Amino acid sequence: MGDFLISRLLSALVVILGTVCLVFMLIHLVPGDPVDVMLGESARPSDREALRVSLGLDQSIAIQLSHYLKGIAVLDLGTSLHTKQPVTELLASRIPATVQLAFAALFCALSIAIPLGILAAVNRGGSWDWGAMGFSMLGISIPNFWLGPMLILCFSLWLGWTPVSGREVLSSLILPAVTLGSSFAAILARMVRSSLLEVLGEDFVRTARAKGLDESRVIWHHAMRNAWLPVITLLGLQLGALLGGAIVTEVVFDWPGIGSLMIESIKKRDYPVVQGCVLFISLSYVLVNTLTDIVYGLIDPRISDGAG
Repeated sequence: MGDFLISRLLSALVVILGTVCLVFMLIHLVPGDPVDVMLGESARPSDREALRVSLGLDQSIAIQLSHYLKGIAVLDLGTSLHTKQPVTELLASRIPATVQLAFAALFCALSIAIPLGILAAVNRGGSWDWGAMGFSMLGISIPNFWLGPMLILCFSLWLGWTPVSGREVLSSLILPAVTLGSSFAAILARMVRSSLLEVLGEDFVRTARAKGLDESRVIWHHAMRNAWLPVITLLGLQLGALLGGAIVTEVVFDWPGIGSLMIESIKKRDYPVVQGCVLFISLSYVLVNTLTDIVYGLIDPRISDGAG
């Protein structure tokens, strides 16, 4: 298990380093100059050059990258080109909103997907199965940038039940969580159904039923315990995406999270903030997936033994 854990941590470190370097290079190659955004195109050349020198943008990309990596090593992500605030402070102010939305969406998805997937598997070919799969197809097909405004139109403008946007009150969380969680619930319900169907055909399930055990006990205590592995994999991948900041949902609902901060920073060509946002997103993905691998190894020791 020790070798398995070390290999996963080393691979996670390589992925993070590669992502940081790649994003740094791509951001600096994108057309647009932060100096033009800050001073305007009518600024004098001398002022533009002075600002460029003060921001360190006159140096080569290789030197800027080396300085950035040295800063990351001491947890210094730089300073915003526009607000002059440390990037760590900006991220710290936005991370709670993203984490809150991510776990609310995850709770919403799990509350819908697990019962729906189980009912679909137990009643294969029946009305529950058709209804669950129809919901899955609908949830996967409807994009967040359409579902979000439709929910706002219905529940905020017509019914007046929830705020239109922002994060001032707890009810502001409902529509973004439903928007973000619905597509995840659709994918997860299909995974729960297919995984459970495979397990229900196994000999140990037939044996449990032959012993006269209650059907709910057979499903929850025998079948589902062996159907969790692919579901946990999907949970890890999707939770990483949710923690990374659901950019479209945050923009639609004006949710003050990492996703909306990254869009604002891209528009302003605020390189340090964009890099900080991407670093947080990549860290979230890698951390969650590494934890998923570790949980996998604990659930099924054959995985960790094979890696070792």
